[in-house]
Amino acid sequence: MDIDIKEYLIDKIGEKRYEHSLRVVEVAKTLGEKYNVDLKKLETAALLHDCAKIKDKELLLKSARSFDIIKDNIMLENTELIHAYLGAEFARRDFGIEDEDILNSIRYHTTGRVGMTSFEKIIFLADYIEPVRNFPGVEIVRELAYENLDKAVLQAMNQTINFLIERGLLISIDTINARNSIILNN
Repeated sequence: MDIDIKEYLIDKIGEKRYEHSLRVVEVAKTLGEKYNVDLKKLETAALLHDCAKIKDKELLLKSARSFDIIKDNIMLENTELIHAYLGAEFARRDFGIEDEDILNSIRYHTTGRVGMTSFEKIIFLADYIEPVRNFPGVEIVRELAYENLDKAVLQAMNQTINFLIERGLLISIDTINARNSIILNN
């Protein structure tokens, strides 16, 4: 593909979000080394994980509808969830990515899902714990990420669910199911 990824991302998501993506790349590569996961693929997924983080809500919804990715009313109400699913479609369309590890890690980096691979867990966590993130509980997840991926993902999901409940916001069914699956399988 002849598209310059840096220019594409800065144009689509802005300089600040692009810099966030670069930090996610570094964390993903560090975790990938620890857990013996393909670093080149992780780099691609981490760089593109927010490629559809469109600020214009109407444009975001229009793009989501064009790919028929609005799964439910939860997604319509909480449009923050759309960018992940849309990002996987943009990665496929604009960069020719067909690798399911990369596409699924982009698609589920916000919500998680049942049966997440180590690859997907790394992208999920790298986005959650990148160095500029600063919120209550992030340090706990940072520590756990280098000890046990499942424990770290579970802690991140618990914190996210608590955050959403405290604010009266909707919770993705994917997150609930992923959390329950981790608990049942550990």
